[in-house]
Amino acid sequence: MILNEIAGDYRIILASQSPRRKMLMEGLDIQFEVIVRNNIDENYPDTLTMEEIPVFLADRKSEGYLDLLNSNTIIITADTIVWHNDKVVGKPENTEEAKKILMSLSGSSHIVITGVCIRSEKNKKVFSSISEVLFRKLTSEEISYYAETYKPLDKAGAYGIQEWIGYIGIESIKGSFYNVMGLPVQTLYTELQQFLIHEKH
Repeated sequence: MILNEIAGDYRIILASQSPRRKMLMEGLDIQFEVIVRNNIDENYPDTLTMEEIPVFLADRKSEGYLDLLNSNTIIITADTIVWHNDKVVGKPENTEEAKKILMSLSGSSHIVITGVCIRSEKNKKVFSSISEVLFRKLTSEEISYYAETYKPLDKAGAYGIQEWIGYIGIESIKGSFYNVMGLPVQTLYTELQQFLIHEKH
Protein backbone atom coordinates (compact mmCIF):
# COMPACT_ATOMS: atom_id res chain seq x y z
CA MET A 1 0.00 0.00 0.00
CA ILE A 2 1.54 3.31 -1.08
CA LEU A 3 1.41 6.37 1.13
CA ASN A 4 -1.10 8.19 -1.10
CA GLU A 5 -3.71 5.49 -0.41
CA ILE A 6 -3.41 5.79 3.38
CA ALA A 7 -2.84 9.52 3.77
CA GLY A 8 -6.22 10.49 2.34
CA ASP A 9 -7.92 9.42 5.57
CA TYR A 10 -6.01 12.02 7.58
CA ARG A 11 -5.64 15.76 7.88
CA ILE A 12 -1.89 16.20 7.49
CA ILE A 13 -0.37 19.49 8.63
CA LEU A 14 3.13 20.62 7.71
CA ALA A 15 4.01 23.04 10.50
CA SER A 16 6.78 24.92 8.71
CA GLN A 17 7.22 28.31 7.09
CA SER A 18 9.93 27.00 4.75
CA PRO A 19 8.88 27.21 1.08
CA ARG A 20 11.43 24.48 0.32
CA ARG A 21 9.83 22.02 2.75
CA LYS A 22 6.42 22.78 1.28
CA MET A 23 7.74 22.11 -2.22
CA LEU A 24 9.35 18.83 -1.18
CA MET A 25 6.18 17.68 0.61
CA GLU A 26 4.20 18.41 -2.54
CA GLY A 27 6.46 15.95 -4.35
CA LEU A 28 5.07 13.11 -2.23
CA ASP A 29 1.65 13.48 -3.95
CA ILE A 30 -0.32 13.62 -0.72
CA GLN A 31 -2.83 16.22 0.46
CA PHE A 32 -1.56 18.45 3.26
CA GLU A 33 -1.88 21.99 4.55
CA VAL A 34 0.67 24.41 5.95
CA ILE A 35 0.10 26.08 9.32
CA VAL A 36 2.75 28.35 10.82
CA ARG A 37 3.08 29.65 14.35
CA ASN A 38 5.90 32.02 15.16
CA ASN A 39 5.94 31.97 18.97
CA ILE A 40 7.74 28.66 19.42
CA ASP A 41 10.89 28.59 21.57
CA GLU A 42 13.79 27.31 19.46
CA ASN A 43 16.43 27.31 22.18
CA TYR A 44 18.05 24.04 23.16
CA PRO A 45 20.26 22.80 26.01
CA ASP A 46 24.02 23.27 25.54
CA THR A 47 24.53 19.66 26.54
CA LEU A 48 22.97 18.24 23.37
CA THR A 49 25.15 16.53 20.78
CA MET A 50 25.20 17.45 17.09
CA GLU A 51 22.71 14.68 16.28
CA GLU A 52 20.40 15.51 19.18
CA ILE A 53 19.88 19.22 18.44
CA PRO A 54 17.62 19.05 15.33
CA VAL A 55 15.64 16.13 16.77
CA PHE A 56 15.03 18.08 19.99
CA LEU A 57 13.96 21.17 18.02
CA ALA A 58 11.62 19.26 15.69
CA ASP A 59 9.97 17.67 18.72
CA ARG A 60 9.68 21.01 20.51
CA LYS A 61 8.14 22.65 17.45
CA SER A 62 5.46 19.96 17.31
CA GLU A 63 4.45 20.75 20.90
CA GLY A 64 3.33 24.18 19.70
CA TYR A 65 0.54 22.55 17.65
CA LEU A 66 -0.88 20.05 20.14
CA ASP A 67 -4.23 21.85 20.27
CA LEU A 68 -4.80 20.97 16.58
CA LEU A 69 -4.57 17.24 17.16
CA ASN A 70 -7.57 14.94 17.09
CA SER A 71 -8.18 11.34 16.04
CA ASN A 72 -7.38 11.95 12.37
CA THR A 73 -4.83 14.80 12.37
CA ILE A 74 -1.10 14.38 11.84
CA ILE A 75 1.44 17.14 12.51
CA ILE A 76 4.84 17.14 10.77
CA THR A 77 7.60 19.44 12.00
CA ALA A 78 11.27 19.66 11.03
CA ASP A 79 14.45 21.49 11.91
CA THR A 80 17.69 21.61 9.93
CA ILE A 81 21.12 22.50 11.31
CA VAL A 82 24.49 22.98 9.64
CA TRP A 83 27.46 21.75 11.70
CA HIS A 84 30.96 23.00 10.93
CA ASN A 85 34.12 23.31 13.04
CA ASP A 86 32.38 21.62 16.00
CA LYS A 87 29.52 24.10 16.23
CA VAL A 88 26.13 24.96 14.77
CA VAL A 89 26.19 27.44 11.91
CA GLY A 90 22.91 29.33 12.08
CA LYS A 91 21.06 31.66 9.74
CA PRO A 92 22.93 34.87 8.94
CA GLU A 93 21.53 38.11 10.30
CA ASN A 94 22.68 40.16 7.32
CA THR A 95 24.50 39.88 4.00
CA GLU A 96 27.93 40.51 5.50
CA GLU A 97 27.46 37.67 7.98
CA ALA A 98 26.32 35.43 5.12
CA LYS A 99 29.59 36.16 3.32
CA LYS A 100 31.63 35.28 6.42
CA ILE A 101 29.77 32.00 6.87
CA LEU A 102 30.29 31.04 3.22
CA MET A 103 33.97 31.92 3.45
CA SER A 104 34.31 29.54 6.40
CA LEU A 105 32.49 26.73 4.53
CA SER A 106 34.55 27.30 1.36
CA GLY A 107 37.06 24.56 0.58
CA SER A 108 35.84 22.25 3.33
CA SER A 109 33.08 19.81 4.21
CA HIS A 110 30.26 20.31 6.69
CA ILE A 111 27.39 18.27 8.08
CA VAL A 112 23.69 18.96 7.51
CA ILE A 113 21.21 17.26 9.83
CA THR A 114 17.43 17.50 9.61
CA GLY A 115 15.31 16.30 12.50
CA VAL A 116 11.68 15.43 11.77
CA CYS A 117 8.78 14.80 14.15
CA ILE A 118 5.55 13.07 13.09
CA ARG A 119 2.91 13.43 15.81
CA SER A 120 -0.67 12.25 16.22
CA GLU A 121 -3.03 12.40 19.17
CA LYS A 122 -1.65 9.11 20.53
CA ASN A 123 1.75 8.55 18.94
CA LYS A 124 4.97 10.30 18.04
CA LYS A 125 7.92 9.38 15.82
CA VAL A 126 11.10 11.45 15.75
CA PHE A 127 14.01 10.73 13.41
CA SER A 128 16.85 12.47 11.60
CA SER A 129 18.88 12.36 8.41
CA ILE A 130 22.55 13.29 8.02
CA SER A 131 24.34 14.49 4.88
CA GLU A 132 27.93 15.60 4.34
CA VAL A 133 28.51 18.43 1.87
CA LEU A 134 31.85 19.40 0.33
CA PHE A 135 32.35 22.88 -1.10
CA ARG A 136 35.20 23.61 -3.49
CA LYS A 137 37.28 26.69 -2.73
CA LEU A 138 35.03 29.64 -3.56
CA THR A 139 36.39 33.02 -4.62
CA SER A 140 35.44 36.15 -2.71
CA GLU A 141 33.71 37.41 -5.88
CA GLU A 142 31.55 34.27 -6.06
CA ILE A 143 30.63 34.55 -2.41
CA SER A 144 29.74 38.24 -2.71
CA TYR A 145 27.69 37.65 -5.85
CA TYR A 146 25.66 34.87 -4.22
CA ALA A 147 25.11 36.62 -0.89
CA GLU A 148 24.09 39.90 -2.51
CA THR A 149 21.96 38.41 -5.32
CA TYR A 150 20.20 35.57 -3.51
CA LYS A 151 19.97 37.05 0.02
CA PRO A 152 20.17 33.67 1.85
CA LEU A 153 19.19 35.10 5.24
CA ASP A 154 16.49 32.48 5.86
CA LYS A 155 18.87 29.54 5.36
CA ALA A 156 20.99 27.68 7.89
CA GLY A 157 24.59 27.86 6.73
CA ALA A 158 23.77 30.88 4.53
CA TYR A 159 23.15 28.90 1.35
CA GLY A 160 20.53 26.95 -0.57
CA ILE A 161 21.87 23.86 -2.28
CA GLN A 162 19.25 24.22 -5.02
CA GLU A 163 20.45 27.73 -5.90
CA TRP A 164 23.39 29.09 -7.92
CA ILE A 165 25.94 28.47 -5.17
CA GLY A 166 25.02 24.78 -5.12
CA TYR A 167 25.38 24.50 -8.89
CA ILE A 168 28.85 26.04 -9.00
CA GLY A 169 30.26 25.29 -5.59
CA ILE A 170 29.34 21.85 -4.31
CA GLU A 171 31.77 19.10 -5.27
CA SER A 172 30.06 16.18 -3.54
CA ILE A 173 27.31 15.10 -1.18
CA LYS A 174 27.23 11.99 0.98
CA GLY A 175 23.63 11.31 1.94
CA SER A 176 20.32 12.80 0.85
CA PHE A 177 20.35 15.88 -1.40
CA TYR A 178 16.82 16.75 -0.27
CA ASN A 179 17.91 16.57 3.35
CA VAL A 180 20.28 19.45 2.62
CA MET A 181 17.32 21.36 1.16
CA GLY A 182 15.54 20.90 4.49
CA LEU A 183 13.46 17.71 4.35
CA PRO A 184 14.67 14.12 3.84
CA VAL A 185 11.62 13.18 1.79
CA GLN A 186 12.59 9.59 1.07
CA THR A 187 12.95 8.83 4.79
CA LEU A 188 9.84 10.87 5.56
CA TYR A 189 7.82 8.89 3.00
CA THR A 190 8.83 5.58 4.62
CA GLU A 191 8.38 6.78 8.20
CA LEU A 192 5.01 8.43 7.52
CA GLN A 193 3.75 5.35 5.70
CA GLN A 194 4.65 3.11 8.66
CA PHE A 195 3.27 5.66 11.12
CA LEU A 196 -0.13 5.80 9.42
CA ILE A 197 -0.35 2.01 9.09
CA HIS A 198 0.33 1.80 12.83
CA GLU A 199 -2.33 4.46 13.48
CA LYS A 200 -4.95 2.32 11.74
CA HIS A 201 -4.30 -0.67 14.03
